Amino acid sequence: MSKVRFGFLAVSAAMLCGCSRAHSNAPANAENTQPVAARQSSTAGSRTNNPAQRRSGPFLGFDRNDYPGDDAMFSMQKTFSFTGYWLTNPPGEDMNTWVGKRALLRSQGWGFLVLANGKLDADILAAQKRGTSPAALGKRDAANAVSAAKREGFPAQTIIFLDQEEGGRLLDEQAAYLLAWTEAVAGSNYRPGVYASGQRVQDSPGVWIDTVEDIRARVKKDGLHDVAIFDALDQCPPSPGCTLQAKPLSAAPDLNLTVWQYSQSPRRPEITQSCGSTYAEDRNCYAPGAPGVFLDMDVADSADPSHGR
Repeated sequence: MSKVRFGFLAVSAAMLCGCSRAHSNAPANAENTQPVAARQSSTAGSRTNNPAQRRSGPFLGFDRNDYPGDDAMFSMQKTFSFTGYWLTNPPGEDMNTWVGKRALLRSQGWGFLVLANGKLDADILAAQKRGTSPAALGKRDAANAVSAAKREGFPAQTIIFLDQEEGGRLLDEQAAYLLAWTEAVAGSNYRPGVYASGQRVQDSPGVWIDTVEDIRARVKKDGLHDVAIFDALDQCPPSPGCTLQAKPLSAAPDLNLTVWQYSQSPRRPEITQSCGSTYAEDRNCYAPGAPGVFLDMDVADSADPSHGR
């Protein structure tokens, strides 16, 4: 976990997937091995192969940087309805192991949470020094994400979530980049979304802010296209920790969410003390039925939150 800027502060970011490539050999947490609570069947006539898809919501999903493998994905579909799916290299990675897996995952019955990596502030400033404005950089990255979504076979109107790793109030160049990206995606056949931190931080004396709130205020102020929100908030409470007994989206402080990431690997001790026992001893959150696969857990009101099927 890197040190990044939250407004004028330097604190730890809420990372979309803190998972490294190496898989830990630690056993799955006992909490995670419990079966998901029984839920009513979904609408009659569903043809999905994924048993988790056939339940009523809320629906559980996960995201991680590295593709877990075909066998692990087949096993995890008994628990999860949707999976994160990277269109670009994930944060800190020099390759994308999700490429070409959509058809297989769709045949297994997975829903999708489609992700594209965003630029860190340092990268935006470096590009600006080379003559590329934040807005131009955002438009270019949006075009690359849209092209990747088409290559992977995602249908029109799929929501693509930009990974905004740095939290708190956006700096001017960050806002210019992010909003140029969302507007460019909105001008394509796809729909824009943003993964951002719902963790409140002190912006100035007596003033607290979270990135989700800041993005929504800027979109409304400038009259821009609606942006779907994937909220990263692993602080417990409100998060229940690394557990399959997820709370509904309405339990998150930020409202009108598309997805809530309520557990991260590794956990952040400073904000997860009250739910630390739900994580494994190495502080990671492990997938039931796939020992060694650590991940971030998500919840949504849809089994296919990006509408990528």
